[in-house]
Amino acid sequence: MSLPFDLRALRVFLSVADRGGFSAAARELHVAQSAVSQTIANLEKRLELTLFQRHERRIGLTPEGEHLRLHARQLLERAEATHLAMRELHGLVKGELRIGIPSMLGSYYFPPLLMGFKARHPGIRLTVVEAGARRLQRMIADGELDLGVVIDDAASHHLERRRLVREEMVVCVPREHPFTGRAGVTAEAFFREPLVLFQDGYFHREFVDALSRQTGLTADVAFQSNLIPLTKAIVRQGFGITTFLRRVVDEPELAAVSFDPPAWLDLSLAWARGAYLSRAEQAFVDFVLGHRDAL
Repeated sequence: MSLPFDLRALRVFLSVADRGGFSAAARELHVAQSAVSQTIANLEKRLELTLFQRHERRIGLTPEGEHLRLHARQLLERAEATHLAMRELHGLVKGELRIGIPSMLGSYYFPPLLMGFKARHPGIRLTVVEAGARRLQRMIADGELDLGVVIDDAASHHLERRRLVREEMVVCVPREHPFTGRAGVTAEAFFREPLVLFQDGYFHREFVDALSRQTGLTADVAFQSNLIPLTKAIVRQGFGITTFLRRVVDEPELAAVSFDPPAWLDLSLAWARGAYLSRAEQAFVDFVLGHRDAL
């Protein structure tokens, strides 16, 4: 029995659904609007379902259309993975790796690994995306990134993960600050200080917010910035303190002091659960895991 649709029709359907109109889908697909309309009409006829509610100036998915969108996206992703697997039987590999890395890791941990992998595989193009930890997790799950570095916690358990490194979160203060030289800084002492924090969505901010919830103490946020150099400059000038991974506190004017008790984060390399790893992706995973002792 033949199927009532093909992959091309599903791609057209998804484009119309995602773009919210036939004209926008036609521009994205580089075809005539009439061709898009005809494809959707044929699909609805063969399925014997109405997929779109047509209004005067806009369209929307019917409940049946919403149901098809979910299955169509999954089917096309599997088809792409199958196509890639067949290409690799002929020795071809994916030409680009899309990797997501939080800013602190991208600046201080990963450059040697990325350069080492590129030297070993010069034909593979690396695209590195910097974003907050939670956004990276969503991008990996949605297929916008092939791989990414995430915090290994309950929020990332829907991803396939391989442990990379455990790193300490420390209090970062000016060298002349009273905290310098202490064995540890309690949460109570930390929250009495004006703080320089990343914005929501970054693990740096989530760490502080979680500490606030655990202790019932409120953060005095003096500055918000996702720029590490700017955050360091603010701390150096004495306008606030912050928290970083220990390795990030690498300037003589700044001091790193442990929390009391010490705070640790587990960092993992992650990809979508059940996703097919191309040879290039698998090579990157193997390379990073083989060099994680250098992190």
